[in-house]
Amino acid sequence: MERFSPGSPGLPVRTIGELRAALTMGYGFPGDADDFGAELARETNRADPADLSGVVRLVEEFRGRVVTRQDPGFDTAVAAAVAEIQKARRTVR
Repeated sequence: MERFSPGSPGLPVRTIGELRAALTMGYGFPGDADDFGAELARETNRADPADLSGVVRLVEEFRGRVVTRQDPGFDTAVAAAVAEIQKARRTVR
C-alpha cells in the first residue's frame, strides 16, 4: 500500500466522505471502515443538532488513524516496541 503525506493530493482526508473512502480503501487499521460507519451512525443518532462535538471527535480520531497508519516510521516503531517487550519477557523468565 502506498504511503502518503497528510493532505497530499494522492489521498485527501478533508471531508467525512474522503475519510470514509480512505478507510474503505484500507488506509487505516483493519476493521476501521466498519467501525467508523457504525460509530458515526451511533453518534449522529444521539447527537443534539446544536452540538456535534461527538461527531467531530470521532472524525478526528479516525483521521488520526489514517495519518498514523500511513506514517513511514509507524511500522518500524511498532516492531521495535514488540521486540523490546519480547526481550523483557525473556529476561523475566
